Amino acid sequence: MHFRVLFLFILIIAVFTNIGCNKFDSVKRGQVIAVCYGQNLYHEDISEIVPPGTSANDSIAIIKQFINNWIMQQIMLHQAEKNLSVSQKDFKEQVESYRNSLVIYAYESELIQQKLDTVITMAQIEEFYNNNQNDFQLHEDIVRVRYVKIPEIGQKPDLVKKVTKLLKSEDEDDVEKLYELCEQSMLNCYLEDETWIRFDDLLNEIPIKTDDREAFLSNRKYYETKDSLYMYQVNFLESKTKEGVSPLSFEVKNIRNLLLNRRKIELMDRMQQDLFQEALKNKEFTIY
Repeated sequence: MHFRVLFLFILIIAVFTNIGCNKFDSVKRGQVIAVCYGQNLYHEDISEIVPPGTSANDSIAIIKQFINNWIMQQIMLHQAEKNLSVSQKDFKEQVESYRNSLVIYAYESELIQQKLDTVITMAQIEEFYNNNQNDFQLHEDIVRVRYVKIPEIGQKPDLVKKVTKLLKSEDEDDVEKLYELCEQSMLNCYLEDETWIRFDDLLNEIPIKTDDREAFLSNRKYYETKDSLYMYQVNFLESKTKEGVSPLSFEVKNIRNLLLNRRKIELMDRMQQDLFQEALKNKEFTIY
């Protein structure tokens, strides 16, 4: 049977490629192209599986794989039907339960979209953080930094000195000057000094070599290194090592998601209780 299917398939493809790729409408729709244990596969079943513009060879491969997969599915279904008992093949309860779950989920999703208050203020986030600090233990090292990458090719000593001076400065005006200098000189820089980032993310940008992260970060203020491409200058403003308490600014997004999820649960609980009480009041159910 398998060779007969492939033979029919080759004949179909020959016609198909002669009239142009993806032109299924010119072939009689409803024509059987494969049979397995009394089940038929028709042209219309494969009429849209090949993306437009696919080459003839790729089209043949896609359709061949589809037909072979269909045949294997029919073989497995036949064997299952033959070897399973009637009770083992009865999925009415499971299907009904699955459908009910999908309908309820769709209703709850629509209700959440319509009625959930998604506004989370910073004051609410701070209150949650202050009341649950034990839940915000760091599991990785994080840092607040500024850094600049200065290309090794065409490097100018005066430019390096200016960058170093401005980068080490604690004056906020100098941060703005450094940003302008980096733009003018087309230097890659990171000056988001209020933002905590993972130390591992910093290592992806700066080739820092250390065997003891905690010791490296404990008293580090300035770090400089280079490779064949850049000179790297880093100003470490603050660091926190794992097992310490995570700073609020690092947890804002997580807390917002936690508060939203809590509101979703509370909304669903209220909805269920309201519907239950309404059904009870209207005598919509009876418990024997």
